[in-house]
Amino acid sequence: MIFLAIPTLLLLLQISFFLHIYFLFQFVLKRSKRHLTGFVNTAVSNMLIASVLTVLAIYRPDLIREIDALKIFWLMSGVIMLAMLITQAAVMRAIYRKAQQPENYHYNYFGKKVLHPTVASGGEVMIFFFSVPVLLVSGAYFTARLINLLMYGRL
Repeated sequence: MIFLAIPTLLLLLQISFFLHIYFLFQFVLKRSKRHLTGFVNTAVSNMLIASVLTVLAIYRPDLIREIDALKIFWLMSGVIMLAMLITQAAVMRAIYRKAQQPENYHYNYFGKKVLHPTVASGGEVMIFFFSVPVLLVSGAYFTARLINLLMYGRL
């Protein structure tokens, strides 16, 4: 039973790490107390999970040797891919909503809608474009391993 603890803790640490980054970005963008408390809580949970993993690695190194690293990397790349996909969808949804508001566009002489620069903030554009390479790399790794698993029965 304890042999499942380390992969589970690694996945929890990764999810907590992504939530930590999410709360950091949201706090920088919105400056709300809710995002600050989420940032602090995920920092504490990251330290606790990492401490438990360190203690397990020190006292039970045989558990570390038994980990199927390929499967862990595959699952982690899937989590990263989903996180980046959700991030990009959220940014696109926010930009689309702003583009539909009348204060963010005007019509030119030919009757075409012209969007103002306020539709997409610099932070949203940076988050979107910096998440693209991460999505592509993690998605390619996850998909290649999934195809290998389906075709040959092994990762």
